[in-house]
Amino acid sequence: MSNFSRKDVTTHRRESVFEGFFKMVRYQFTHKKYDGSQSELVTREVFERGHAVAVLPYDPVLNEFVLIEQFRYPALATTDDPWLIEVIAGIIEEGEDEPDVCVREAKEEGNIDIFNLVKVLSYLSSPGGTTERLHIYVAQVDASNASGVHGLENEAEDIRVCRVKEAEARQWLAEGKIDNAAAIIALQWFYLNKEDLLARWEALA
Repeated sequence: MSNFSRKDVTTHRRESVFEGFFKMVRYQFTHKKYDGSQSELVTREVFERGHAVAVLPYDPVLNEFVLIEQFRYPALATTDDPWLIEVIAGIIEEGEDEPDVCVREAKEEGNIDIFNLVKVLSYLSSPGGTTERLHIYVAQVDASNASGVHGLENEAEDIRVCRVKEAEARQWLAEGKIDNAAAIIALQWFYLNKEDLLARWEALA
């Protein structure tokens, strides 16, 4: 771990480059270097899309996850199938709490009610290019009625609900069928911590 902190960074200029569905901001900054000197002036364009939550709903009775499938245009650059298997996720709006966003997005994207939310971790999605921090949760769900296509029309969402057996999701991970970070991290955490998670939910019952 470094001995540096945010006090060792000086932002000299902030300039809006683009503002649409997302934002791009150009920063100029200097920072302290490992040899004790100061860096030259560095210019970087940073993708500003806010921070987000992702939630993995699991039914411990049916041993099923509720996952979603939706089209992701940027995936076209690297795959022939840009309809991705994902966990439910959404942007944290100003004034919102993370658990509230999980509940809201579960209803909007999956038409499901979740409960017994457990915070897993948070991570920087791509710190070389964006400020986004993603907060991962798991939640309990009754998957028996999970089905259909959902999403918000004003956000051009066309989201299919997928009930996926625990063993099948594990196979999809091994085969690379699930290839986005939030879903991989959430599922891997679940398989590593399943016993402790179920014990925690049992204590809440």
